[in-house]
Amino acid sequence: MFKPIPTTDESIEYMTSKGWVDYPSALAVMEAHVSGILDGSKPEALWFLEHPPLYTAGTSAKQNDLLGNMPFPVFDAGRGGQWTYHGPGQRVVYVMLDLKKRDAMDLRQYVKSLEQWVIATLAYFGVEGFTREGRIGVWVRTGSSESKIAALGIRVRKWVTFHGICLNVQPDLSHYAGIVPCGINNYGVTSLSALGIKASMDEVDAVLKNEFHHIF
Repeated sequence: MFKPIPTTDESIEYMTSKGWVDYPSALAVMEAHVSGILDGSKPEALWFLEHPPLYTAGTSAKQNDLLGNMPFPVFDAGRGGQWTYHGPGQRVVYVMLDLKKRDAMDLRQYVKSLEQWVIATLAYFGVEGFTREGRIGVWVRTGSSESKIAALGIRVRKWVTFHGICLNVQPDLSHYAGIVPCGINNYGVTSLSALGIKASMDEVDAVLKNEFHHIF
């Protein structure tokens, strides 16, 4: 069993939702929390949750990349990027940070930090994750090819961040058949479970929390 010991940081609120959170409610919570960060009434936060099966469209999503093979609802995410699937067994972490307060007003570096966060988390479980030029997200080797195991999407308001990462722990990978994930159709998707890693969501959360402090 994996037994990480997460570092604590009282300046960041950790929110974990049990059960599925519908997408409109998640957007509303993020909006309210980001407004609170901006007016000083709320701390920075990481929100750990799962969604019911659904697809989200980023600002660069192409309509013909929505294939219509699955009967899941579709939402406008309001973030950057293209099409993404969310569903049970996938750990979504919405990251609400004040980059100005952190003296880190560099969006490219912020995206790289998110990628490194996921890569460090995968490494804990013995999985080598990496990035590829021109391919958003975090990838792993699967046989003679490569597959995406985590997606990223961000939005920023006055240097406070919305959205974040989604890591495939043990989702139903067939649900990706309804979209061209992130506009990339030459590669597949995978998960920790598909790679033979038996890790619970609680174990993944503990590693994510611990590694967050090493990266950020």
